Amino acid sequence: MREALFIKKNADKWNKYQHEPTDNPDETAERFINLIDDLSYAKTFYPKSKATRWVNGIAAGIYQGIYKNKKEKYSRIFQFWKFELPLLFKKYHRIFLFTTCTFILFTAIGVFSSMHNEDFIRGVLGDGYVNMTEENIAKGDPFGVYKDGNPFSMFIWIGFNNISVAFKAFVGGFTLGLFTLMIMWGNGIMLGAFQYMFFAKGLGIQSVLVIWIHGTLEISAIVISATAGFVLAAGILFPGTYSRSVSFKRNAKDAAKILISLVPVFIVAAFFESYVTHLMSQSFSKNNSAGLPVWASISILVSSLLFIIWYFVILPIRLHKKGYYIQPDGIINRLKNNNA
Repeated sequence: MREALFIKKNADKWNKYQHEPTDNPDETAERFINLIDDLSYAKTFYPKSKATRWVNGIAAGIYQGIYKNKKEKYSRIFQFWKFELPLLFKKYHRIFLFTTCTFILFTAIGVFSSMHNEDFIRGVLGDGYVNMTEENIAKGDPFGVYKDGNPFSMFIWIGFNNISVAFKAFVGGFTLGLFTLMIMWGNGIMLGAFQYMFFAKGLGIQSVLVIWIHGTLEISAIVISATAGFVLAAGILFPGTYSRSVSFKRNAKDAAKILISLVPVFIVAAFFESYVTHLMSQSFSKNNSAGLPVWASISILVSSLLFIIWYFVILPIRLHKKGYYIQPDGIINRLKNNNA
């Protein structure tokens, strides 16, 4: 639509909103939503226009009128975690599904290749690590690697390493997702080879009980960070009705929020690996009877998995069905006629 036609079509409405204020809260909300829609369109197609500044000024006036005396029920941080992030993630559930299926495929390739080529595991994990693991198995301490070193030092190093991997997966979006795909390939193949190595030695169940105490959160977070990378790439490749630069900025902002939200997840995963996995590994050592009971491992593993499924899959869908949505200005709102 040409700018002149856009202005002609909406000028009377804008004048009314500007010069004829209303005390009706429902009408005020409706005006605000209409202005936000007009402003979003104007910023996309006429970013430097006087009309854009005009609409922005009217919307800002209504916004201040609504919120200047409003007592916030929730803090901004609480609102972000409870509403904004889940609703934001709902927009990208298809990308999340694609990323998850792709990572599972890469892991399956790692398992399949390990089954049919004995040298594949050494090629992926390295001779040093495989030899050390085999020596530990022979000594009756198959997960002895998790008992080495100072737990706090391990916590710092593991947390930093996991966050750096997530950041690389995110930055890979700038390469149209190719580098993100490489990160997923490397981690998926490594996970498949690593897990098969223990199953081949008859230690499959034990490895799940030990490794996935921290691995559930860690691997899930890596997949979600890769999702953020593909969200960034999608903003470049599929701009839709927006200009490519506007689409990129919108998706980059969303992807950054997703990435930042994973920092606590990586910290908890690093804590589990440094302190809890260390204890669980002792439960399967012939030389040490102290350790965590199996039920504790299962509880942590299941709780971690349920958290990921609930927060990143179920909660976004539930909020969406209840009518919650994010307005262009970032405010959380709810459809009035939705009683779900």
